[in-house]
Amino acid sequence: MQIEGKKITAWKGSEDIFGFLTKLENYEQLMPENTEKFQIDGDSFIFGLKGMPEIRLIIKETTPNTSVILGAASSKMPFTLAIAIAEISENSSEIQLLFNGDFNPMISMMAKKPLTKFIEALTENIEKL
Repeated sequence: MQIEGKKITAWKGSEDIFGFLTKLENYEQLMPENTEKFQIDGDSFIFGLKGMPEIRLIIKETTPNTSVILGAASSKMPFTLAIAIAEISENSSEIQLLFNGDFNPMISMMAKKPLTKFIEALTENIEKL
């Protein structure tokens, strides 16, 4: 299952956005309003949204100033959330979130709508930075 978030412009340079996104504690600011739990646990963070199971994410890969890839810490539901960063100018960047999950069709059908809303909320909150 793949979900592409809309491309947005953040009014910070790519270096600033990348620096922000590589610090786990900053993701609490990006979480949707219906977040019931956010906890940093070593090199990962756990978050829980109302009505959804808790998810543990780790930073799987980074490419300085161009991408941060988060992934599920559990292999039960493997997925990645890539954040693509493209510098527009010294003070602005284009950002897009790309979700890629390896789910069975039943899980995909049930998870698509809440995941799409989650991606939209993260995107909106990054845009406000």
